[in-house]
Amino acid sequence: MTQWRGVLREYADRLDVTDATPIVTLGEGGTPLIPAPALERRTGAKVWVKFEGMNPTGSFKDRGMTMAVSKAIEHGAKAVICASTGNTSASAAAYAIHGGITAAVLVPEGRIALGKLAQAIAHGAELIQIRGNFDDALEIARELAEGYPVHLVNSVNNDRIEGQKTAAFEVVEVLGDAPDFHFIPVGNAGNYTAYTRGYREDLAAGASTRMPRMFGFQAEGSAPIVTGSVVKDPDTIASAIRIGNPASWHLAIEARDETDGYFGAISDAKILEAHRILSSEVGVFVEPASAISVAGLLERAEAGVIPAGSTCVLTVTGHGLKDPQWALKTLDGADVQPTVVDAETSAVAGVLGLAVPV
Repeated sequence: MTQWRGVLREYADRLDVTDATPIVTLGEGGTPLIPAPALERRTGAKVWVKFEGMNPTGSFKDRGMTMAVSKAIEHGAKAVICASTGNTSASAAAYAIHGGITAAVLVPEGRIALGKLAQAIAHGAELIQIRGNFDDALEIARELAEGYPVHLVNSVNNDRIEGQKTAAFEVVEVLGDAPDFHFIPVGNAGNYTAYTRGYREDLAAGASTRMPRMFGFQAEGSAPIVTGSVVKDPDTIASAIRIGNPASWHLAIEARDETDGYFGAISDAKILEAHRILSSEVGVFVEPASAISVAGLLERAEAGVIPAGSTCVLTVTGHGLKDPQWALKTLDGADVQPTVVDAETSAVAGVLGLAVPV
């Protein structure tokens, strides 16, 4: 057996990688495409979950970051900078330190999940909290990259999109064709753009026979693409997509039009309901933002848009350990309480409803 070598080596012939590119990889990509019978029973469709939380830092960001940091170093960068709601900061910090350069990350003060904050700090990033939201942080990061010797690695960097498109290649390789529908969370909208690019390239190369309809979902309190206007103070429990002015907005609109796609908004309550369904019925634990793909599938199926038997792929973008607090809450917001019993076998058996042994 040979070990998976990371997306830059596995797809070197389909990326801007040359002998001059110092490949900075942590083994990202090759994530599982998991069948979801529980969701099939709910929708009548054939459902697969692309679990991007299995990447090295626990999110899909690693696919783009390996490319962005590798190309930054190739171009002589000694430092990279990004704005982040959490996952980008964790990924940039890990790949920068692996590549021997510095990472500076700007995050909204008090609006980043603890698991992601811990990752960035553990990997030695220069972490600065901004008294503002993600969009404020991104504007500052862009200005710093324009005026100072640092390399911007947010999704406005095309290298990020190029790395992330490889997830579509993997889907086609496993299924043997592109799906009919692809469901995806939308924050900055870079991943929506990246998957569309990957599927387009597979179609052009003859690896697939169709373009999937790309269905992207935003939280109701942070849905600028759906409403058509910037959200100045985005608000949602799904912190990874709490973005009011997506950097890849226009590219995503082009991708939607190209694929006969769709953007929809989902309430926080429905996101948490889907979060629980995915973990308790499918066995996949994700952060809340990722569960919006499931909520979107259920909403569109209920609306009669998803034909029975159609093939649906759901990208879930980040691992549940990134933001685990929501798993410890019931749907009505109460704390989940474990059952406590005496240290006796019979007491445990009683709780489990086991019959008295013969």
